[in-house]
Amino acid sequence: MLGGVADDNGKDGGSNPAPTRPPPGRAALPTQLLRPLLLVALLATCFLAVVVLLGGSAYSVLPRLSVPADSALHAPPSSSLPQRVRLRQAPLERWTRAPSTAWHDMTDEELLWAASWRPTKTGRYPYRRVPKVAFLFLTRGPLPLAPLWERFFAGAGRELYSVYVHAMPGYHRPDDFPPSSPFHRRQVPSQVVEWGEVSMVDAERRLLANALLDPANERFVLVSESCIPLFGFPVVYDYLTRSRQSFVSSYDDTGPGGRGRYPGGLAPEVSLEQWRKGSQWFEMDRALAVVVVADERYYPKFREHCIPTCYTDEHYVQTVLSIEAQGRVANRSVTWTDWSWGGAHPATFWEAHVDEAFLKRLTTKAGQGNCTYNGRTSELCFLFARKFAPNALQPLLTLAPKMLGYG
Repeated sequence: MLGGVADDNGKDGGSNPAPTRPPPGRAALPTQLLRPLLLVALLATCFLAVVVLLGGSAYSVLPRLSVPADSALHAPPSSSLPQRVRLRQAPLERWTRAPSTAWHDMTDEELLWAASWRPTKTGRYPYRRVPKVAFLFLTRGPLPLAPLWERFFAGAGRELYSVYVHAMPGYHRPDDFPPSSPFHRRQVPSQVVEWGEVSMVDAERRLLANALLDPANERFVLVSESCIPLFGFPVVYDYLTRSRQSFVSSYDDTGPGGRGRYPGGLAPEVSLEQWRKGSQWFEMDRALAVVVVADERYYPKFREHCIPTCYTDEHYVQTVLSIEAQGRVANRSVTWTDWSWGGAHPATFWEAHVDEAFLKRLTTKAGQGNCTYNGRTSELCFLFARKFAPNALQPLLTLAPKMLGYG
């Protein structure tokens, strides 16, 4: 019995047990204290039994910080895992999910900080990651060639690409495009951009930073409202995601339009011999995008000293990556531009210019020329072309299925 007293033989006594005296030097626990202790022990035993029977699920509600092992890279699909294991993956999925909209309330300082993180082991992720290509549209306002781009994106899954649009602050039109459009709610918070000023590079960094908030974005291509894709999405996607280099035009121009623009205030961070020039329309991988966004060494110097006739959009990215990522850039752009007409701006192509012969020239060796791709000579060098006027849209839509491979 719970309240009984044992005799000398360890068994229960009779109805009138003789009182026993504790051995010398040892005090007996009072009955009033012994009962609560036994009750606590019984409850603890019952709790542990429940935990064992339920397979430890009671612990799944506790907060945890898990450091994934290398084996996590080869984990089975989540659909084949027990429910309680899938629940534990929810915090990771929360960090890997892209923002639902490109709009936010962060300041530029907060945005650049948030976009500057990188994995401790470059290129390694503890989950199955499908690389995206981020298309960064630097525009004044409307996108007159958007119907052509919508046809370009039509055959691709949303898991393979993302779109970001930087327009003038007064042009915030969240409902310009229907939900089915890849441009729906893809406008990012912006600032005023002036041609030839450092604000142009600010916009480029702002676009890169917004795109870096999506961990799946791996390649980043800068385009304008006057750019068109020269090939279908599968060709563009494979070309960029399989490349071992980024496509940034960067070269040493010894003339007045190159070294002649070098501002001495950039020294000692940038010497005259390190000064580079190139096309504004870059394409880069995620690692280099983080270099540009996180830069606090070169950007302040460029902002202070590179003023017209020094143009930051032709020198900043080109110089910084030539110094910090030598060998990782292909020293060429994948955007075709015609400067043969002369002047400070490239040629603009109107409706009358766009015909089969013109597009054939852009997509074959006559316009593509030769270049190096992953160490080999290639006849596919340009994926995009500019500048196309708004009234060129109709002939482009008509000819795209036959000449460009989409639409």
